[in-house]
Amino acid sequence: MTEKVKVVTLGCEKNLVDSEIMSGLIHGRGFQLVENKEDATVIIVNTCGFIDAAKEESVNTILDMAELKQTANLKALIVSGCLTQRYKKQLMEEMPEIDGIVGTGDFDKINHIVDEALRGKKPVLVGNPVFNYDADLPRLMTTPRYTAYVKIAEGCDNACTFCSIPIMRGNFKSRSMESIVAEVANLAAQGVKEISLIAQDSTNYGTDLYDGFMLPTLLNKVSEVEGIEWVRLHYAYPGFFSDELIAVMASNPKVCKYIDMPLQHSEDSILKRMRRPGRQKDTRELVRKIREAIPDVALRTSLIVGFPGETEQDFENLKQFVRDIQFDRLGVFAYSKEDDTPAARLPDQVPDDVKEYRANAIMEIQREISNLRGGRRIGQEIDVLIERYDGRSDVYIGRSQFDAPEIDGEVFVSNAKLNIGELAKVRITHSYEFDLSGEVIA
Repeated sequence: MTEKVKVVTLGCEKNLVDSEIMSGLIHGRGFQLVENKEDATVIIVNTCGFIDAAKEESVNTILDMAELKQTANLKALIVSGCLTQRYKKQLMEEMPEIDGIVGTGDFDKINHIVDEALRGKKPVLVGNPVFNYDADLPRLMTTPRYTAYVKIAEGCDNACTFCSIPIMRGNFKSRSMESIVAEVANLAAQGVKEISLIAQDSTNYGTDLYDGFMLPTLLNKVSEVEGIEWVRLHYAYPGFFSDELIAVMASNPKVCKYIDMPLQHSEDSILKRMRRPGRQKDTRELVRKIREAIPDVALRTSLIVGFPGETEQDFENLKQFVRDIQFDRLGVFAYSKEDDTPAARLPDQVPDDVKEYRANAIMEIQREISNLRGGRRIGQEIDVLIERYDGRSDVYIGRSQFDAPEIDGEVFVSNAKLNIGELAKVRITHSYEFDLSGEVIA
């Protein structure tokens, strides 16, 4: 009997790419991929272990899937990803429901792990955490046919004191430019129009393979691939955001005027404790240069509140920083004390209730700002990538180049007959906090 496999993906887009590769390998092996978990004889849970909430979600998902051994057809439960790379021993000792484990650097061995688990051998394969896939590896897309994520590097060298990514994903390692462009060309041939380039630290791309920072060159080469309309950049480390990169983003019409640049905090004392590059004056100057060169740019950032030693004054200053900079999009995390990270050993840990209050307060400020920033789009004519149709309201729903998949706002388009996956020219008429609406320009 052909085994039926379901892959469950938790966490970030980088995990999604890993799951798509595993799905491609499983499909090539002759197994059947299924959507319904009750139909599966094998389930692979690709976990996240970044912060406490993600770890809790991963553990709960594993336990939920394990119940299918009694209630459905499940024969083997495989766990992969960041949680296994970090806690392989604890998982196997404390969760006997798990039948096999594969770490972040060994996804290409997933078929071997499945085979061994089905034989009852409880395989564990957790080696070097760094895995850079090649364009030749099979990949089954799970995103809509018009958009795809492409990893340009793995791991991170920045050693921020709060972050466990280097523990789970290893040191920074770029993919070759040839491999990336080849994969983008293959995706474009399948109908993909939007490419989101992702890495933990995308601005550092190429420094380990080539002579210097190569992200500007990569952006230009990817945008030259026939069929690609939008090239979107994620996770730009502020310390390496060069004038050359700004110039490429300003001048290349296919590079989205969208910058996702996690800053984490505004205050110099906190940034120093976090071991982040530069200081607040550097951030303000960088934002000024970006907006001067790219007036229409959408800036997204993420912040951490409640970091050890963050005083009430630090928090008040952070709120003022958010008001001053006026980010288009902002996400905020309450600091999570992660095992084996330097920040976990720092004094002056902030109580959980204070962290949660501060996170909510920042988001309240940002809601007002996002509404104001969205309002400046009214009257503009922008391209919108159409993603779905809402028959009840008779509107098409899509995104502009200023909004990334899943995490940002949407554009509601009325009075039109459109196709899913097409780019439509839309005049914006209304703004609603994070979302926009408009009409197609004939």
